[in-house]
Amino acid sequence: MTFSESVSTCLKKYFVFQGRASRSEYWWFQLIVSPSYYISTYLENELSYFFLGITLFTLIPAISAGVRRLHDTNRSGFFLLISLIPFIGGLILLFFLISEGTKGKNRFGPDSLKRVTRKKNKKK
Repeated sequence: MTFSESVSTCLKKYFVFQGRASRSEYWWFQLIVSPSYYISTYLENELSYFFLGITLFTLIPAISAGVRRLHDTNRSGFFLLISLIPFIGGLILLFFLISEGTKGKNRFGPDSLKRVTRKKNKKK
């Protein structure tokens, strides 16, 4: 999945917490979310408000993409809450988000990397 496909997918699935998200979908989207958060936190000028707006706009899609990413590794979305444990929780969550997804179908749906193709019926 490319950068633009990832951003498009995550924004289309704004409130979708079911299903699975591939590593590329999640991490390409994080390329927008994380820098925006850090820039809005550390800058002290008018530009920081712009990045704060981006951060707030992408907060819910980032959480939903994180839940779907955990689903891809066959874990519940509640594992996002493990990040509330200081330091070690964030490292554990990072390990879960980096790890490869389940091959094939798991309890959260079909493989996120497998493209579904439909055959067109030809009229005779």
